[in-house]
Amino acid sequence: MTTGTSTEITAEQTAREQALVDEVAASFEKAANPRLKQLLQSLVRHLHAYVRDVRLTQDEWETAIRFLTDAGHITDDKRQEFILLSDVLGISMQTIAVSNEAVADATEATVFGPFFVEDAPHIEQCGDIGGGAPGTPCWVEGTVRDTMGTPLPGARIEVWEADDEGLYDVQHSDGRVYGRAHLYSDDQGRFRFWALQPTPYPIPHDGPVGALLAAVGRSPMRAAHLHFMVTHPEHRTLVTHLFVDGDPQLETGDSVFGVKESLVKRFEPQKAGTPTPDGRALEGPWSHTKFDIVLAPERHS
Repeated sequence: MTTGTSTEITAEQTAREQALVDEVAASFEKAANPRLKQLLQSLVRHLHAYVRDVRLTQDEWETAIRFLTDAGHITDDKRQEFILLSDVLGISMQTIAVSNEAVADATEATVFGPFFVEDAPHIEQCGDIGGGAPGTPCWVEGTVRDTMGTPLPGARIEVWEADDEGLYDVQHSDGRVYGRAHLYSDDQGRFRFWALQPTPYPIPHDGPVGALLAAVGRSPMRAAHLHFMVTHPEHRTLVTHLFVDGDPQLETGDSVFGVKESLVKRFEPQKAGTPTPDGRALEGPWSHTKFDIVLAPERHS
């Protein structure tokens, strides 16, 4: 066995390293919770395998500790650097993949992101989530149904997005609220509301995660999207995005690997003066899109 520096690892050294792995894994044998034991023992084996595979140096490990410390220092109730780290490493999407098995034509899930906020304002049908933020108005409509095609009235639909400058409301320090709301599907499972035409924007890259991306030549840009979280009794909670067909960032790449082809929809541009679906008077151009949502059952065989 050799490392990247062609240094031979002796059988004695290999045995010594393996003995440590076994000792640490065994230390969790008495865990009362079987799942916790499985998680910790597997974590130990994989982390030790990584250290042994790359022959991690103490200096490199100390650098990693400083990186995680910096991530902790920059994290607060408005910013979660560890979610960003999980996102850019693809762990968030991989967790979603293993936790959301494909069920019939259920809408695909994608990353939650670090900017969701509880207790977003409630709006009625045809309401506006924009809150006066800069951007092109966009009419969003669709239905919520189950995998059998039955409409789901009363589904709670949380929506949130960045403004035209690529910022979420929580990235400001003055407490403003915009670009987020919740509403409920009507008695036919329908929803319709005004939002802002999504535009590409960078994830926060002024911290350790941004420094990591810069060090490896990766862009912090996200493809344009609108966040959804949809809940209904006896159905699996759906966290997903609505992406914009024709967005150049789809080709360049999404920094958190969140794009799925089934979630890319056409946003039809409308000229200024074109009548709106709800009769709203708009001075400038606007756009229109449709997004039908299918919820998987909470449990399935």
